[in-house]
Amino acid sequence: MKKFILSLILTMGLFSFFIQHNCTVYKGNSSYSNDIICNIKDGKVYKRNSSYSSDILLNIKDGKIYKGNSTYSSDVIYTIKDGKVYKGNSSYSSDVIYTIKDRKMYKGNSTYSNDIICNLNNKKIYKGTSSYSNDIICNVNNDITIESFVAICHTISFIW
Repeated sequence: MKKFILSLILTMGLFSFFIQHNCTVYKGNSSYSNDIICNIKDGKVYKRNSSYSSDILLNIKDGKIYKGNSTYSSDVIYTIKDGKVYKGNSSYSSDVIYTIKDRKMYKGNSTYSNDIICNLNNKKIYKGTSSYSNDIICNVNNDITIESFVAICHTISFIW
């Protein structure tokens, strides 16, 4: 009985891990397959609905976001630590690009409402402080981590 309960707990833990780390990102408020911007599977951000290794845009691993499928320190785009997003492999306060607080992305070290770039609310990313349907940049079909939030924003920054 103890083995069964332990295996059930482990299975539930693994299931919740995959729910949090796998998602599909759609344009605006859409949920159509033609409107998929990217998808995240096992920490890798793929183009549109692809799962081919040649279509990996970003790799999310250990609080860092890398170019493509790389894990080389020279390919680190962002380091995410304690709600701060640093340029490259840095953790110096002068290299803070964004601050993430209460599901909002701020410019630099700021947490002022005028400096909000976007916000995540009900699995939708909105422009600035807005929560209007016309200001939905994209939506995701699953809960996401801070690292995934940053990776999605990086990916869609080419669309804005």
